[in-house]
Amino acid sequence: MKKVLFTSLVSMIFIAGCSENEPQDSSNGMNDSQTNEASSDLEVVAENLEAPWSIEKLDDVFYVTEREGSIVKIEEGQTERQRVDLEEEVSTASEAGLLGFVLAPDFAESNLAYAYYTYEKGADQFNRIVLLQLNGDEWLEEEVLLDEIPSGTYHHGGRLKMGEDDKLYATTGDASVGEIAQDVDSLGGKILRLNLDGSIPEDNPISDSYVYSYGHRNPQGIAWSEDGTMYASEHGNNANDEINLIEPGQNYGWPVIEGDEEQDGMVSPLFTSGDESTWAPSGAAYYEGKLYVAALRGTAVLEFDLETNEQRDFVSDLGRIRDVFIEGDSLYFISNNTDGRGNPQDQDDMLYEIPLS
Repeated sequence: MKKVLFTSLVSMIFIAGCSENEPQDSSNGMNDSQTNEASSDLEVVAENLEAPWSIEKLDDVFYVTEREGSIVKIEEGQTERQRVDLEEEVSTASEAGLLGFVLAPDFAESNLAYAYYTYEKGADQFNRIVLLQLNGDEWLEEEVLLDEIPSGTYHHGGRLKMGEDDKLYATTGDASVGEIAQDVDSLGGKILRLNLDGSIPEDNPISDSYVYSYGHRNPQGIAWSEDGTMYASEHGNNANDEINLIEPGQNYGWPVIEGDEEQDGMVSPLFTSGDESTWAPSGAAYYEGKLYVAALRGTAVLEFDLETNEQRDFVSDLGRIRDVFIEGDSLYFISNNTDGRGNPQDQDDMLYEIPLS
């Protein structure tokens, strides 16, 4: 790996945000005490990634999904772009593609993983969650676990995470139709919870339903603290991005309320970017009382102190950030400047590592 120094990339601030039909915003939504911690310790793990979306890691090997439909294996500084053979062609619609990815708990023995991708079916477009099998240097779609998750012009959700309960969690967007987020019979605008075989867990909060929480606009990050508390990041409508504490069966308000607004029976966020600015938050990870969140329009890794309610930029000046991953005392994150909305520099996009202590 090579160390890099931060440079002032002012042009990266003026980047399109949560969706192409939303206005650009040069503000990153954070306070005035922004700093780049341990910038001299920032290292590049891999470069020349193509619109990367999700980071997974086992031992010393990384797996990074790319939206156009490949998975990059990164080991000892070497990158290998692996083919993913899917039953349906990956959609090239805005924000769509091969998105979430998580290794099975027994991946070292089974070579199984889970993925979330967008595809088109006639005049319609959907997302699905599938089981993948690694065969040599190629991934094969083995089974569809959940299909026809709503997918519209924008807002596909797409994050997959494995819970400590060995259940699979998935974020879904409202597919640009806000009303479905309040409809518990729709899979759009939700956080879903599945058994690893694709069946519905018996202890889900809504009987015979994958829905774990609802009233979400476009959630793209999930993380848990050591005591099992669940957090999620969510794109707001132009502004009012959110960091939420997720509890089973709860309604998080969209499109009835957003940001700091309140209404009986609906949950307001722990943090919001407010009415005047946006972060466009994506992947999230937890470490010692703090939540670290990738920010696209915020062009930073954001740090939220869950004990003091303070927030700041932890890393910035590297452009759009799509996902974060924490292992040990290291934070890994990927830039997303090649996704069509950024201003890519030489050798973008990159996977970075920076120490947390």
